[in-house]
Amino acid sequence: MGKAKLAVTIDERTVHELDRLVDERVFSSRSQAIEEAVKEKLVRLRHTRLARETAKLDPSLEQAMAEEGMAVDVQAWPPY
Repeated sequence: MGKAKLAVTIDERTVHELDRLVDERVFSSRSQAIEEAVKEKLVRLRHTRLARETAKLDPSLEQAMAEEGMAVDVQAWPPY
């Protein structure tokens, strides 16, 4: 996938911390560090949305649907 160049403004304290991590070779560059941070944040946001949507489910209805499907399937399972 291609990459796009962005211009960002970051406070000096954060830049110094970022530069320290690059100097310690935690990241190969500022760009790599920022890209990884943005990716992590996007993953967290997706997981948060999934959690919010999951919370909307009715647990008793979900359990009933799961058990309804299990009744038929259990008969087809081989014995242990």
